[in-house]
Amino acid sequence: MDLAARLTEFRSQEQKINWEGTFQDYYELVRANPDIAQLSHARIFNMIMNAGSCEGRDGINRYQFFEDELFGMERPIQQIVDYFNSAARRLEVRKRILLLMGPVGGGKSTMVTLLKRGLEQYTRTDAGAVYGIKGCPMHEEPLHLIPDTLRKDVEQDLGVYIEGDLCPSCQWKLKHEWDGVIENVPVERLVFSEKNRVGIGTFTPSDPKSQDISELVGGIDLSTIGEVGTESDPRAYRFDGELNIANRGLMEFIEMLKTDEKFLYVLLTLSQEQNIKTGRFSMIYADEVVVSHTNENEYTSFVGNRKSEALQDRIILVKVPYNLRVSDEVKIYEKLLKQSSLKNIHIAPHTLEVSSIFAVLSRLEPSQKTGMSAIKKLKLYNGEDVDGFKSKDVRELHDEAQREGMSGISPRYVINRLSQALTRPGITCINPIMALRALRDGFEQHTSIAKSDIEPLLNFIDEARREYDEMSKKEVQKAFVYSFEESARTMLNNYLDNVEAFCNHTKVTDPITEDEVEPDEKLMRSIEEQIGVTENAKKAFREEILIRISALARKGLSFDYTSHDRLKEAIEKKLFADLRDIVKITTSTKTPDAEQLKRINDVVERLVDEHGYCAVCANELLRYVGTLLNR
Repeated sequence: MDLAARLTEFRSQEQKINWEGTFQDYYELVRANPDIAQLSHARIFNMIMNAGSCEGRDGINRYQFFEDELFGMERPIQQIVDYFNSAARRLEVRKRILLLMGPVGGGKSTMVTLLKRGLEQYTRTDAGAVYGIKGCPMHEEPLHLIPDTLRKDVEQDLGVYIEGDLCPSCQWKLKHEWDGVIENVPVERLVFSEKNRVGIGTFTPSDPKSQDISELVGGIDLSTIGEVGTESDPRAYRFDGELNIANRGLMEFIEMLKTDEKFLYVLLTLSQEQNIKTGRFSMIYADEVVVSHTNENEYTSFVGNRKSEALQDRIILVKVPYNLRVSDEVKIYEKLLKQSSLKNIHIAPHTLEVSSIFAVLSRLEPSQKTGMSAIKKLKLYNGEDVDGFKSKDVRELHDEAQREGMSGISPRYVINRLSQALTRPGITCINPIMALRALRDGFEQHTSIAKSDIEPLLNFIDEARREYDEMSKKEVQKAFVYSFEESARTMLNNYLDNVEAFCNHTKVTDPITEDEVEPDEKLMRSIEEQIGVTENAKKAFREEILIRISALARKGLSFDYTSHDRLKEAIEKKLFADLRDIVKITTSTKTPDAEQLKRINDVVERLVDEHGYCAVCANELLRYVGTLLNR
C-alpha cells in the first residue's frame, strides 16, 4: 500500500472515531452495548484480557498484552491482573491505589507505560469505545445526566451500573446552556491520549515548596473572575489538574512517596471516596485508576511513618523484582538492542546469555538447601535440569528468599556497558569475553555500585566466564562432531547393543570374530560417565533407554541419535573426548598443514552457516577453545 492509500485509510478511521450525537443517541448505543458505560478498572481489565492469555508450564498465566515488552515478570503481572479483575467487579479493592515497588530498572515504569499506551489504542477500537459529554473538561460519563430518582429504572432498562455525579462545569451548562433538556445534551466519542491530556494523566513530584496542588486538582482562572464575578463559579475554575483530565482512565503518580503530604491527602480522599476535593466546590466525583511506583527504601520509610497509616491502608502493593531467568534476561537485551541504530556490528552467540548469567547471579540470594550453589539455582530457575533437584524445588527456593531480585545488577547497567563495547572504534563483532570485560571495567565507574560489592561481582564475572568456557567447548565440540556424525551413530549403535544385552542378561556378538562375549562394561561406563551417571545409577539409566526405544517402537518410530537428550550429550562428549587431541592440535597450531587447515575451515563454515557466528567470532572461538584445551 503506497503512502496516499495509507493516508486515505487513516482519515477514514479517524472519521469513524470522531462520532458526535445527542444524549438520546448515546442512550441507544448503551442499550445495544452496555460495556460502553463500564468504569475505568473494568475497561483496563477488558483491555488486558482481549489481547489474549494462556497458562504457562509453571501454572502462571501469560498475558499477551505484556508478553512482547516485559520478560520474567509473570508473578507481578499476575498480581496486577488479579487487582484489575477484582476492581472490575466493583469490589472494595478498586478504591485502592496500585503501588509498584522494586529496584531501579526493574520494569515498573515500562509496565505503567504499557497500560497507558494500551489504553490509548484500546479506546480507538470498537470494544474500547468511550463517550463523554462534549466540551466537559473531565470527559464526563453522559449517564451522569440521569437524575437520581430515575437511575434505578434506567439501570434495569440498560443493564448498566451508574455511579457518580456531574462535575460542576456540566452542572452549570445543563442549567444555563442546555436548559435542563437532557435528551439534547451533546455527546462525543473520546480517544484517550496522554499528549492531548484526555483520560490519561501523569504527575511528577518536584520541590514541595514550589509545587502547587493545582497541578493535581486544577485551580482558579484569574482571567475570568472579572467576567463571571465569583471564584465559586465553575467558569472561573480550570479543571485541568492531572486527576481531572485522567477521569475515566488512568493517572500515573511518579514516585508518589516523594511528594508533600498535602498531595497524599488528596489521594487519600480520591482512593476511598472517589472524589476530588477542591477549595471552591463540593466533592467532585472521579472514576480513575491511580498507579504509582517507588523504590524499596522510599517504601520502607513510608511504612515506618505512623502519620501515613491511613494511606498505607489504601494501597495495593505489588513487588516488581528483577528478572531471575537467564532466557528472559536475554530477551530484555535483545529488545533494547533492536531499538538502536546499530546495523553493522555482529553480536556473537552466547554474548547476551553470558551477560545475563552474570546479571542474574548478582540478584540471587544464597540457599539453605544442601548442595544448592548459585549456578545450580540459576539453572533451575531457567527451567534446566540440575542433578539432585527437580522443578518442584523452585517454589521452595522462591519461598525461602523473599527479597530475591530486589537488589543486584540492573538491566540498564548491562545494556550501558554492552553499548559502550559495541560502539568502540574498529569493532565489527562483540563476543562473550569482550562483554564480560566491559561489564567488569564498569564497576569502578558506576555510582550505584559500592566498593564492598565489587569483590562479589568479580566472583560472578568469574562464574559466568566458567559457564562460557563450557559453552564454548560444547559449541566447538558440536561443530567437530558433526564432521564425524557417522562415528557418533556407530558409537550409539554399539552402546545400544551392549545395553540391550546387559538388561536382558544375554551376550553380544563380536562383529569381527562373531563370538558371543559379555557386554562391554568399559565402553558403556566410558559413555555414561560423561554425563555423571554413577555406578549405582547405571542400571536405571540403561533401563530408561530401553523403555524409550520400546515406546518409540510402539508408535512406529525408530530410536536415533537425537531421541534421548542425555544420551546424545554423552555420546557427543565421549566422541569429543576421543577427538580432544585432534581438536587441540587443530585449534592451537600456528602453521596448520593442509589437512588441519581444511578441518578448521570446515568447522568455521559450519559455525557460520548453522550456529550464527561470523567469520571473525568463529575464528576467535576456535582460538579460545584451543587455549582452554591446552591449559
